[in-house]
Amino acid sequence: MSRSARTGDRDPYPSSSPGAGQAAGAFLVQIRKHPHSMTTSSFLVRKVAVLGAGVMGAQIAAHLVNANVATVLFDLSAKEGDPNGVVLKAIQGLTKLEPAPLATKDRAGYIDAANYDQHLAQLAECDLVIEAIAERLDWKQALYEKVAPHLGAGAIFASNTSGLSINALAEACPASMRARFCGVHFFNPPRYMHLVELIPGRTTDPRVLDQLECFLTTTLGKGVIRAKDTPNFVANRVGIFSMLATMHHTEAFGLGFDLVDALTGPAIGRAKSATYRTADVVGLDTMAHVIKTMHDSLSGDPWHRYYQSPAWLAGLIEKGALGQKTKAGIFRKLGKEIQVLDLAARDYRPSGGKLDPEVAELLKLRNPAEKFAKLRAASHPQAQFLWAIFRDLFHYCAVHLGDIAHNARDLDLAIRWGFGWAMGPFETWQAAGWQQVAGWIKDDIVAGKAMSAAPLPAWVTDGRNGVHTPQGAYCASTNTVQGRSTLPVYQRQYFPDPVLGEKWDGGQTISENDAVRLWHTGDEIAILSFKSKMNVVGDDVLDGILAAIDEAEKNWAALVLWQTKEPFSAGANLASLRPVLEAGRFDLLEAVVAKFQHTAQRLKYSLVPTVAAVRGLALGGGCEFQMHCDRTVAALESYIGLVEVGVGLLPAGGGCKEFALRAMQEARGGDIFPGIRNAFQAIAMARVSKSALEAKEIGYLRPSDLVVFNSHELLHVAKAQARALAEAGYRPPLPTRAITAAGKGGLARLQMMLVNMRDGGFISAYDFEIGNRVAKVLCGGEIETGSSVDERWLIELERAEFVDLLRREKTQARIAHMLETGKPLRN
Repeated sequence: MSRSARTGDRDPYPSSSPGAGQAAGAFLVQIRKHPHSMTTSSFLVRKVAVLGAGVMGAQIAAHLVNANVATVLFDLSAKEGDPNGVVLKAIQGLTKLEPAPLATKDRAGYIDAANYDQHLAQLAECDLVIEAIAERLDWKQALYEKVAPHLGAGAIFASNTSGLSINALAEACPASMRARFCGVHFFNPPRYMHLVELIPGRTTDPRVLDQLECFLTTTLGKGVIRAKDTPNFVANRVGIFSMLATMHHTEAFGLGFDLVDALTGPAIGRAKSATYRTADVVGLDTMAHVIKTMHDSLSGDPWHRYYQSPAWLAGLIEKGALGQKTKAGIFRKLGKEIQVLDLAARDYRPSGGKLDPEVAELLKLRNPAEKFAKLRAASHPQAQFLWAIFRDLFHYCAVHLGDIAHNARDLDLAIRWGFGWAMGPFETWQAAGWQQVAGWIKDDIVAGKAMSAAPLPAWVTDGRNGVHTPQGAYCASTNTVQGRSTLPVYQRQYFPDPVLGEKWDGGQTISENDAVRLWHTGDEIAILSFKSKMNVVGDDVLDGILAAIDEAEKNWAALVLWQTKEPFSAGANLASLRPVLEAGRFDLLEAVVAKFQHTAQRLKYSLVPTVAAVRGLALGGGCEFQMHCDRTVAALESYIGLVEVGVGLLPAGGGCKEFALRAMQEARGGDIFPGIRNAFQAIAMARVSKSALEAKEIGYLRPSDLVVFNSHELLHVAKAQARALAEAGYRPPLPTRAITAAGKGGLARLQMMLVNMRDGGFISAYDFEIGNRVAKVLCGGEIETGSSVDERWLIELERAEFVDLLRREKTQARIAHMLETGKPLRN
């Protein structure tokens, strides 16, 4: 349960930290000389207060404690029972949400609950206070007047408003506090959405923005966009207009909501939730409020007449059908069936909208210029619809770029990070041929087809080929090109998220083939990156790893395994093994497994330190490789697991051996069975962590492994760890000669668990057999409990059981099914 904050409470922050081996909650930001700050200062965040325990406030608090930042969550006093009841209920709700806002469920216990009547004195201890109450200007202003006397002299006060004026909100703050007030707009859900908009007011001290940007970037792992104080800022202004334009053309072309979602999702490089499902997820009432803000604040806008909720949207809100949070909105789930609102029938029907094959083929075209030309020329209503929504979006962004964003890069990244698009509006336009598309837009404006008659700005057609160049992005308000931020925090990112036309230094190649690339960045650390699809591990990748270790031992201080893009590795390349399996060459298969094991052992016992830099999936062999490196540095959003049972196998790259060894080490001479049982449950259930922090709980990561929150900083931290190990006079560990085995006693206890699972109908008979083999390996075989074995014993046991399972018809069927469908078979 969460602790209630009491006036005068003082937490010993280092000892109350919820986890080790990640960025400390107390984050020191050094601000050096750069364009925004000509002095040197520091910003120490020990504790943060979040005002408002609603959907956003509670989830912001959750992400803060994910990052080991001591957090107190405020709301109104409950009318009955515990005065902190409102907050406690919100904290409890965090443990039930999906996707999970908490990296591990126990993090909920580190959010302190408080209320405005009893605990305002707690604010004096907070270095950062984030307001996240309902989007009512008068309510926010009243709250500011109430809390202002209690804020610390150096505290930063920020509003999470999604679109209200920061300058208007600042007026409610005492004059002495306005320099430390700004907007800090998180996107929902805060843990997963990369974007945070940082919005200054007229009186905000630029140093405050620099300090917050560094804190948000490294400690919370966010992509920060500096926004202007205009209604709905950048992402919501453009994103909501795009949705309004889509709604307008949905009606104009007579399309169903489900069909439009099929057209405006992954088919055009946007999020799976597309348009109308996104509205349901955001909340139809929330969306209506954002639209109203645009209507009330932008009366002179050329698109003003479209800034209103459609009648059907207002009708759903009136009925209380607000989307996902009320289990009904534009879509609803009835039993197992997804239904969609049919406006003509005024009722729900089964959802099943699909792209016309002709349009689907157009969208598969790789050349953007050809694709857009054919979309515009096509007569099919779906193609015409798509051209219309792109045209009006491009038009809108061009007209408003100077008003709402500092440059085109900020606008594009805001939409990508805040709405999950693969490319921003300007990137899409530029890739399709800037002047060609501009000509089409002008023609449609003249023909009256565009939503607005506003002319394109002169800068659009001044002979340029786009707004993104290697030197920077176009700024419409100054008619200049702006480069990237020079804040020191961005020196930690070797490869920032690029926009079209940006290319980062890819380092210097040491050696390269079709499977792997070994390279460096001009220092003493070698970096190995796989080149296979999903970074799977086949025989060629094994050769590459072994060669990289040999090279590193001769000429480099350390070796880092890092992939240029996610995932870290989806495991062994089953497709390459299938022909050998079908030929019945089990001798060759055993040799491959032995080579895999040898490679893992070489990572562990290399004469130079090895560090795995993990982000995204690290499954099967990918998980085993990072388990054998001296250190793993994992991005928070790392999903790690030993999943071999899903294809009728068991971990045989040393994963079982490492779990058995760790169980003994953690027991410290005591009972090793709890560690063996936990390992068995993880392997037998093919458990994949939902975060890097949960991977530590399961045991895939060690307590000494590090978790970083910004994946763009992963390589920087991994190299720093490798360098530190090398400079400490690294020597590999000595092979463990005496591993205490759980033996027959442990095996019997695990078998009882399997019997209960089988008899309860939770696993199949073949799952039972696989589980028995996993138990056998983890326990060291059918030997006396307490017997000593070495690593080789366990490795050979892994390999023997793995190869024997490969001979089984049901395992072969599982492998075939996975390769053909991408889904596990339970036979």
